Amino acid sequence: MRRLLEVNPAELKDDVVAINRVTKVVQGGKNLSFSALVVVGDSHGHAGFGMGKAREVPMAIKKGIEQAKKNLIQLNLKGTTIPHQVVGRYGSAQVLLKPAAEGTGVIAGGPVRKVMQVAGIHNVLTKSIGRRNPHNVVKATIVALESLREKGAVAELRGLAVEKL
Repeated sequence: MRRLLEVNPAELKDDVVAINRVTKVVQGGKNLSFSALVVVGDSHGHAGFGMGKAREVPMAIKKGIEQAKKNLIQLNLKGTTIPHQVVGRYGSAQVLLKPAAEGTGVIAGGPVRKVMQVAGIHNVLTKSIGRRNPHNVVKATIVALESLREKGAVAELRGLAVEKL
């Protein structure tokens, strides 16, 4: 069970990654609706994504934002970058994240860039490998960010001192 993080709602920024028009064929014709993929973050190491679906675009975005606020995660960051290289996989989408030196900026494509911006990661190198479906790319990025570990946690897991790593 996922716990809600204590984040100031005033600090949360949202960004729409993709809007998709969806049609459902029914007996009387076609029902048109929209689905929106939204990422939310506070620029201080919290990020989440959500999907909303409604008859109008603004309502779909609003529902996506509410869903994303429920899926916020805490990220292990090292200043304005990530502590180590990591690969996130979801479906057939893979995302490679590499730490970068100060001043490098966010070197990333569409969906990955939006996740990095709302999370507050300012220096990172990324590569999207495999399929470029925005939903799976965002989920692969979140999986990669969830798997980041601090040096102390890795040392404890291996049963070593932090200096020996």
